[in-house]
Amino acid sequence: MAEPEVRIEGFQAAVDEALQDIEMAGGNDVEVIDIEDGDEANGEGAGLDDAGREEEAARTTFIDYLKSPIIELLVGQGEEQTLLTAHQALLTKSPFFADAVAQFSTEATTRRIEFANEDLDAVGCFLQYLYTGEYFPKKVGDALESDPTQAASGDDGDQLLKHARVYTLAEKLGVIELKSLAHSKVHRVHSTARGELAYARFVYANTPRTDTTIRKPIASFWGQRSHVLRHEAEDDFRALCLEYPEFGFDVLSFVLDARERKGVEAEPKSGRKRARGM
Repeated sequence: MAEPEVRIEGFQAAVDEALQDIEMAGGNDVEVIDIEDGDEANGEGAGLDDAGREEEAARTTFIDYLKSPIIELLVGQGEEQTLLTAHQALLTKSPFFADAVAQFSTEATTRRIEFANEDLDAVGCFLQYLYTGEYFPKKVGDALESDPTQAASGDDGDQLLKHARVYTLAEKLGVIELKSLAHSKVHRVHSTARGELAYARFVYANTPRTDTTIRKPIASFWGQRSHVLRHEAEDDFRALCLEYPEFGFDVLSFVLDARERKGVEAEPKSGRKRARGM
């Protein structure tokens, strides 16, 4: 049985009012757009520049966002499938959603986008960010707010994976500011060797080789600590190296580069020539 419909807290009244207006119009047609993993939004990765934000702020109020049409997001599959709703004017801040919404016909009374393969929690964090500019848990100095839904030990890597999933979703949706926020939270999570390996596995499975922003710190982490942490989860470390050779190569490259730099620094700087034998 599907989970109950989830709404964004704090905006329930506005959402309900908009949905009632739709029902009173007498329309029953639901136009659905199925978003596949391989689909790309026009202008993906493009963020709003400062000038664009200033112009938008001058002509758009938050009430204007809440007056915009409601978009339904059907996330997940089977019994885990959940219906979320959000305002179109906020969703279209994402180039990905702007492209998806442009495909709706003007006659449709209910607009729905299917996200069958996306993580529900990550989509929820994205929507929370659209409405508030943040998502839970918030940054508190060099740490994060306490999250009672996550294991304190971090042994399973769930805390790291939460932000990694938000990072990859933000990349797909073209929301660069959210991507940067998620990455900054990763570095505020305390985890274990197995948790770090679970995080590394997800990153190397879901990011391109060119994404050094998130991959390079992983190689650096293991390159500096592998002599200690590897023995806490040696079998998992070996399995990850075999499953994703790029991970092993990146760690090895970091170690060799560090040794090379250390060797260059240790070489004598004297310009005197070695004495010749008589």
